[in-house]
Amino acid sequence: MNPRPAGPPPKKTRPRARDGRITSAAYIALVGVLIAGLAASVLLGTVDIPAGTVFRIIVQHLTGQEDPTEWSASQDTVVWNLRLPRALLAALVGAGLAVSGAATQALVRNPLADPYVLGLTYGAAVGAVAVIVTGVSPLGGASTGMAAFAGALAAFAVVYALARAGGTLAPLRLILAGMAVTYALSGLTSFLVLQADDPGTTHSVLFWLFGSLAEANWAALGLPAFVLALTMLALLAQARPLNTLLLGDETAAALGISATRLRRHLFLLIALLTGVMVALAGGVGFIGLIIPHAARLLVGSDHRRLLPVAALAGAGFLVLVDIAARTALHPQELPVGIVTSVIGAPLFLWLVHSRARDTTGL
Repeated sequence: MNPRPAGPPPKKTRPRARDGRITSAAYIALVGVLIAGLAASVLLGTVDIPAGTVFRIIVQHLTGQEDPTEWSASQDTVVWNLRLPRALLAALVGAGLAVSGAATQALVRNPLADPYVLGLTYGAAVGAVAVIVTGVSPLGGASTGMAAFAGALAAFAVVYALARAGGTLAPLRLILAGMAVTYALSGLTSFLVLQADDPGTTHSVLFWLFGSLAEANWAALGLPAFVLALTMLALLAQARPLNTLLLGDETAAALGISATRLRRHLFLLIALLTGVMVALAGGVGFIGLIIPHAARLLVGSDHRRLLPVAALAGAGFLVLVDIAARTALHPQELPVGIVTSVIGAPLFLWLVHSRARDTTGL
């Protein structure tokens, strides 16, 4: 038998190169899906407008080079003031909820966690439903959104206080505190709905609870865009500590990372991001649960790749869901939360079945 040649074994570089190619392909595919979805969302609707006219309307508003007399004022309003801001809001909300879900799963080291588990969504629901049912609107049209945001922050404060009763933010204590607050707020929301005597008010409440993008406008895009960008930068700056957190608190401590302090920062970022998105779109479920799983299938659990891919996937997913919600039962519009649940449940089961287990359990 020939002896094994002396010297160190050759370095294996192919897996890393392959991972890079997969990540690049995922970025390209998801950007393509998002662009196609945004285009379809602007083109499709109850009012039939030729694609060329839609394109010229957008160009005219962006550059002022087209002649606005070539189309009617109603067409201009439908494209520029209704469809385009709604499509962009869907992308922002989808990205925000997906990023929030990925961060929540790292926070509690549980692949079944999402912002619903921490009580943030139902906190926002209580605030919004209270405004809708009572009719008290001190801020006019912005009252519902501001009340929802305040409710999410209030739920965050309660969960944080309960979870920190032992001095540390342990993952199990966070989940238990979040579930307890969620059940309590769910009962309070149901009680408020029962107090609504007007069927129209009840319908508005239920439509908001199931998620809706019908109130989208240009003024509503600035805040979610800013909060999403701020949160993404903060999370990407902590990507390595997030990866370490998945290995356990003892490993994180051995590497000089305070798990409690990191969870505190994560919890604040998740509450801010979820509160803003839910305040604008209502209770859109399943995105924070299934999109991070799908992203991990594509690029793994490294948050430097996971967070951007989850944001792109969530944006494209909700844009496509919104198209289905507007057109599936034309002329009736479905709440987007119903569509995400119908699509998300079987998709999540498929992801759980097909996904290989890794050392982190995520």
